[in-house]
Amino acid sequence: MLTASAQDATGKIFPLAYAVVDSENDASWEWFCEMFRQAFGERERMCIVSDRHASILRGASIVYPEVSHCVCIFHLWNNIKKQFKKNHDRLREVFFAMARAYKIEDFNRLMEDMDIIDKRVRGYLFQVGYEKWSIVHSTVNRSMVMTSNIAESLNARNREARELPIMSLLDYMMNLVMEWNNTNRMTAMSTFIDIGQKYHEVLKENNYLSQKMTVKPSTDYVYVVMDAEQRRNIVCIQKRECWCKRFQVDEIPCPHAMAVLDYTHMEAPKYCSSYYTKEYFKKTYEVPINPLPDETTWDLPT
Repeated sequence: MLTASAQDATGKIFPLAYAVVDSENDASWEWFCEMFRQAFGERERMCIVSDRHASILRGASIVYPEVSHCVCIFHLWNNIKKQFKKNHDRLREVFFAMARAYKIEDFNRLMEDMDIIDKRVRGYLFQVGYEKWSIVHSTVNRSMVMTSNIAESLNARNREARELPIMSLLDYMMNLVMEWNNTNRMTAMSTFIDIGQKYHEVLKENNYLSQKMTVKPSTDYVYVVMDAEQRRNIVCIQKRECWCKRFQVDEIPCPHAMAVLDYTHMEAPKYCSSYYTKEYFKKTYEVPINPLPDETTWDLPT
């Protein structure tokens, strides 16, 4: 079974498409990508995140040549472990910090640390392409989506059902997606917070980290924020930017921006991406999954 999923405003799985094929190969993935394009087209700021399966990479590059195709950092890490047999604990810490670095100087410093552990890893990561797994080198905003875990979660949920006859499998998938859609629709309708739960928790954490910071205004919208280590960061609320880069990349106020918003008594959710909001959460599930009628009523071609 081939699947494509996105995330809703709470960070939950939002299945977009699935298909049963004979095998996972070049032809099946190219066909799946083509069917996906016919259904959804190419969206602004669209990004594909997957493992490095050759058929996925090939199919996506043919059907979506202009769309950035990024790599799941967990799958990439597993490839590193297989290729380089030593110092996994040290390599893991540096690799994940490097993948999530927001500033080029931090990335370069961590790469030097990687060289000290094993110089061969740099060459391997360069061949993969820094822009495919590193935030700071990315050519598209991944909105904090660094892995393909949602695809793995969907696969785990239907693993046993894959042993069923094909009609039973498709019926299982339709009922599963219909159940998820309705449950999340009811959650969206009853939520009282302005942004999705996942991003609400991010704001809470960033607000906690901002408590020991001091704010000095430069203009009505530019502020100097000093953290506990007396490091200086410049925040421009109007442009939604911070020198740490997290505000503009994650599209949610970083700890420095949270310090400014607290200082100016402004509401943080208003400075988050619209995709994280309650309104978009509701829009995601406003179209129902219509149940399939009984088989005896089907109009089958002869």
